[in-house]
Amino acid sequence: MRNETKKVAIIGGSRIPFAKSFSTYSRVSNSELMSAALNGLVDKYQLQEKQLGDVALGTLIHYPGEWNWAKENVLNTSLDPHTPAHFISRACGTSLDAANTIAMKIALGQIEAGIAGGSDTNSDTPLTLSRNFAHDLIDINNSRSFGKRLGKVLKTNWGKMFKPIYPNVNEPRTNLSMGDHTEVTVKNWNISRKEQDELALVSHQHAEAAYHAGFYDDLVINFKGNNKDTIIRGNTSLEKLSKLSPAFDKTSTGTLTAGNSSPFTDGASAIFLTSEAYAKANGYEIQAYLTDIQNAAFDYVYGEDLLMAPTLAVAKLLKRNNLTLQDFDFYEIHEAFAGQVLATLKAWESEEFSKNRLGATKALGSIDRNKLNIKGGSLAIGHPFAATGARVLAGAAKILQENGGGRCLISVCTAGGMGTAAIVEA
Repeated sequence: MRNETKKVAIIGGSRIPFAKSFSTYSRVSNSELMSAALNGLVDKYQLQEKQLGDVALGTLIHYPGEWNWAKENVLNTSLDPHTPAHFISRACGTSLDAANTIAMKIALGQIEAGIAGGSDTNSDTPLTLSRNFAHDLIDINNSRSFGKRLGKVLKTNWGKMFKPIYPNVNEPRTNLSMGDHTEVTVKNWNISRKEQDELALVSHQHAEAAYHAGFYDDLVINFKGNNKDTIIRGNTSLEKLSKLSPAFDKTSTGTLTAGNSSPFTDGASAIFLTSEAYAKANGYEIQAYLTDIQNAAFDYVYGEDLLMAPTLAVAKLLKRNNLTLQDFDFYEIHEAFAGQVLATLKAWESEEFSKNRLGATKALGSIDRNKLNIKGGSLAIGHPFAATGARVLAGAAKILQENGGGRCLISVCTAGGMGTAAIVEA
């Protein structure tokens, strides 16, 4: 085994415009979205006919028959078909974790270059029938005589069995949505509606300004006639946001709305990672380096908030790298909900939480909010579950490149009470 590890270079990313579900990409398959983002990356870095070490792609929602989804998407590109690929899924952290698997292989010298990415669409979700119906069909098929087969057919409640089951993102152990859980979180941390709306407003303003400045010109490709995320509202205001009704807790105490919660989104993104030697040999400019990634989980079933595990992932990451929370020039915190971001910031400032939940000797402290999501976040850009991690990572690398160097902290909350954090440096 090799003892030394290699630095992991981020060459850059490519994605399609993110769009509100059930609109722009209606009847466009998940594979079409992912393949478009991959082809954008292939064209951008002239990877046609090149054999890469590995490709890691993931999605949350896909058809059962797409068991070889990652490889099929690679075959939809002009990459050398000898390029291997594998599927990965960790809820909203999927493509960030995909980047981690490619990075670890590069660091260990197993491969020299690879692609990570993810895609999700709510506009082309697979509908299933009940498991009992599947069992009945198996029993009918396995019956050894026509009489037994007919008897099982007559006993089956066909009307009930043909009722479709729609996929949802409720937590199986609580049957609560992420929004429902976050309503509990913001009440626990005393996060006001105004604070949430203010963060949402800044997200839209930053995203709109970034587009006007050309930041996304080489990150977002044209797809289906669109070259900009469709959810961004540069002309929104606190007044407009304040008029929206609560979306989850619809009583007078509810504070989460469609304006301060990330919407259902369709989209795909991909990112190209290499070793330093590969980048030099092939003439690629390195934007930044992926230094480290950490996963963590909270027990959301018994008392811990569902989307707060990134606080622990960050604490572990800082300790391992001998850094403080303030040792960063930029912060990219996934905005699943404005309330989740604000609760995370409060948790890091809490000495009690830091000691009891994060294993720290003191509060991690506060961050400079002027360094947070400076090119917009998920509230404005959108959140196609598995695509968000690669979108954030590619944006962080370009921010550091434009800044002439620095360090960025990435934090992504996920379903299942998990969280993923990463450090990017240039």
